[in-house]
Amino acid sequence: MDPFERRVPIPEKLLAYGFERRGDGYVVTRPIVDGEFLVTVEVGGGVKTTTLECATGEPYVLHLVEAAQGTFVGQVRAEYSALLAEIAARCFSADFGGAAARRLCEEVRKTYGAEPEFLWEKFPEDAVLRRKDTGKWFGALLTVAENKLGRQGGANIAILDVRATEEEIAALSDGVRYFPGYHMNKRHWLTAVLDGSIPHEELMQRIALSYERAK
Repeated sequence: MDPFERRVPIPEKLLAYGFERRGDGYVVTRPIVDGEFLVTVEVGGGVKTTTLECATGEPYVLHLVEAAQGTFVGQVRAEYSALLAEIAARCFSADFGGAAARRLCEEVRKTYGAEPEFLWEKFPEDAVLRRKDTGKWFGALLTVAENKLGRQGGANIAILDVRATEEEIAALSDGVRYFPGYHMNKRHWLTAVLDGSIPHEELMQRIALSYERAK
C-alpha cells in the first residue's frame, strides 16, 4: 500500500523533518541498513524516491521487486518502507474527499495538534482523531456509501463521527446532514456529512465539544 495515497504534504513539517526546499519541491536523504544505502525522497507533484547503494554508487531497485526474496533484500525493503511510513505520518496530512473534509483536518491539526490515525488495513481511507493526553477518540473520519446512511444514491461520501449527548443527537439528526453515529454507539456519537452542507464553523463547534468529552 502506498503510504502517501490520499495524503497531502505539510510544508512546515517537511522542513522540520529535515527536507530542503529545491525548486518547487522538497528533498531529503536518509541512510538505511546501517548506512549501506541512501534513500532520497522528493516531494512535489507527487512523491519520488531513489535508493543508492553506497558501495557501488549505483541505484538499487531489488527491494521494489515483489518477487525478489532473501534476508538482505527483505531488510532493505523493511527499512525503506518504515522510512516512507514515518515521513507520511510526520509530514503529511490526510487528503479526504472534498474541500470540507480537507479544511477540517487542517484546522484540527492546528488547533489540537491531532493528525488522522489510519488504524485499519481493510479500510485504508478511514481514520480516527485522538486526544494526546487521554488517548481517547474525539472523532472518526470515514468514507461510506451514502445509501448506507439512508440517503438516496450510492456515491461514497466523507463523514465525521463526533461525541454528542442523546439530546443533541435527537435534535440534530435530520437524515440529510446529521445522523446517529455510523458504526458507533448511536446514543453517544453523532455523524456529520462532510459534503459542504454543514458550515465549517458548525463542524468545528461539534469537534470542540467532542474533544472536551474525550477527557
